[in-house]
Amino acid sequence: MNAPISSTWWVRLGQLAGLTALALLCAFDLRYGLSSGMGMVEALRALLQVGLAAATAVVWLPVHRQGSRVLPVAALTLGAVSLTVTAGFLLLGARGAYLLGGTWGLAESAGMIAVVFVVTRWGAARLAPPAAVLVALAAAALPLRAGPDLVYVIFGLLQALGAIGAAAAGIYLRVVASGRERAIALVRAEQRAEFARDLHDFIAHHVTGIVVQAQGARFVAEQDPQRVIVALEQIERAGAETMASMRRMVGVLRDPDAPPDAPLAPLAGVADLAPLLEGHNGTTDAPAQLYVDGPLDQLPVEVSTSAYRVVMEGLTNARQHASDARSVAVSVRRTPDWLLVRVANDGASPRPTPARGHGFGLVGLTERVRALGGTVTAGPGVSGGWVLDAAFPLRSAVTR
Repeated sequence: MNAPISSTWWVRLGQLAGLTALALLCAFDLRYGLSSGMGMVEALRALLQVGLAAATAVVWLPVHRQGSRVLPVAALTLGAVSLTVTAGFLLLGARGAYLLGGTWGLAESAGMIAVVFVVTRWGAARLAPPAAVLVALAAAALPLRAGPDLVYVIFGLLQALGAIGAAAAGIYLRVVASGRERAIALVRAEQRAEFARDLHDFIAHHVTGIVVQAQGARFVAEQDPQRVIVALEQIERAGAETMASMRRMVGVLRDPDAPPDAPLAPLAGVADLAPLLEGHNGTTDAPAQLYVDGPLDQLPVEVSTSAYRVVMEGLTNARQHASDARSVAVSVRRTPDWLLVRVANDGASPRPTPARGHGFGLVGLTERVRALGGTVTAGPGVSGGWVLDAAFPLRSAVTR
């Protein structure tokens, strides 16, 4: 997916922690680099180390999207520059070690390891591996700027292990995020398939009624013409409602080549909420009560069935995640323009929202309600507990 990930709080917190650590390491490098004097050599050494560390921050700090191609290209450039600088100091030999004063810049080392993590986590799949390898090699070679002694080789191996750990962490988080995206896509595909089954059931139900009414009108046409007019009006109403629902659901249909396999059964809607609550009350210690405000007849069938699914999801969540709840309130209110549905329980246990790795049922429900032009919210109530709200527009359902 190409959605930005920096909007989540944990990414912001990680960036803040990284900047703080980099600033502290830069301060250490400056103090160590200037400890032997304030001459031109010491100033250039400090400027070089802080500048290279800042260059790493330019790569890993900005907002990145999954599959970014700019990120690995920038990392490749950074790794090449770092290796070039290291090679230059190695060619200078003892003079290069003297210029660096026995240090290579811990801030740059930490920044390079952070670049490895960011590249493996968010870089484009084809460019991320070579970029991560090159930056990891650059991080491992950094201590050699201070000389080819064994101690610097050991430090280089330690930094290589740090880069490998950062790459492993980035790959792990990438796999986890990819798995969640696939799971959400599967839930949405199943929800679209459910829409298709609902549409199949609804059309079969109404078309069967149209056929029966037409057959009856043909038999009574000569004896009672007035009953024919009534039958034609009913046929017209059923046909118009069927076409309206087809237009609303056509955008979320499953593969048209797939054979229809749904049973020809009436759809559960708001008229069936009372039996749903009775079934819930027989399996839990938190009884549910239904509050209705306004008439619930002649609702668009897709709105009625989706409202039923909202209540069903709210009751399921209360049963699974609110074991300490003592009551559940289900309220359905109809206004001239909206059908408002709320399921609230008084449990005290916090429950995760769909955006935090759980709640795929709410993900599918959100997909269903948004397809009708409505909205869904779920979260803690003002006075405690958990509240699931859904709003369905009625005028658009009638006019479409």
